[in-house]
Amino acid sequence: MKKSLVLLAALAVSTHAIAADLLDTAKSRGTLKIALEGSYPPFNFKDKNQQLTGFEVDFGRALAQRLKLKPEFVTGEWSGLLAGLQAGKFDVVLNQVSITDKRKEVFDFSVPYTVSSAQLIVRKNETRAFKSLEDLKGKKLGVGQGSNYADMAKAVPGIEVKTYPGAPEYLQDLATGRLDAALNDNLMVPFSIKESKLPVKAGAPVGGITQMGVPFARGNPKFKAAVDKAIGAMQADGSFKKISVKWFGIDVSKAPGAK
Repeated sequence: MKKSLVLLAALAVSTHAIAADLLDTAKSRGTLKIALEGSYPPFNFKDKNQQLTGFEVDFGRALAQRLKLKPEFVTGEWSGLLAGLQAGKFDVVLNQVSITDKRKEVFDFSVPYTVSSAQLIVRKNETRAFKSLEDLKGKKLGVGQGSNYADMAKAVPGIEVKTYPGAPEYLQDLATGRLDAALNDNLMVPFSIKESKLPVKAGAPVGGITQMGVPFARGNPKFKAAVDKAIGAMQADGSFKKISVKWFGIDVSKAPGAK
């Protein structure tokens, strides 16, 4: 009888541990484990002193502070971030993760904190009117390897899609005439152009609006409520806008073109 009671007690403890909300787990640990690439400027990257910086680093610190936790940043390749999140290696991913139906089958998301759209990049002296991806049929388009924009471009028959490790490489080919245009997030375009110092400019926006949120393991209602409340408070008191303007000159929680 005593053995049965011991087993039931152990099972109850085990069940409670499994059912513990992520908010309780993080608070007992005292940290919020945040995963990001660390090589995705201006969202997250390392400065000349090899210190993590960028929009999502500032946002992550502010979010952790609102949750009364210390931020603990983990860097890794994009291809492994969501898999690591699913495996429980960290609590959240802050890396411009778009909210999609497919991802919502695996993760829960916070309210959106960033809104953006795809945008073309062309040479400064470009005279052809590329207003949509359809206008690039028979043309060469540069995109980042493994990006949503690569998938978007490949879905349009007739475009010769060329993939690159990142923006510096495809902007160089664009400037020298090996590409007709490039495609990226409209929030990244101004930063990429400025950093490249090449004769290229922002082109037309293409596609729809994409919302980005904070993904985390499903089944953590207390954690979701706390994160949503923290983001809402930052937006209400202007602290989110301050971080956004610091890196982009605009409030990235609003749709492109919105005031």
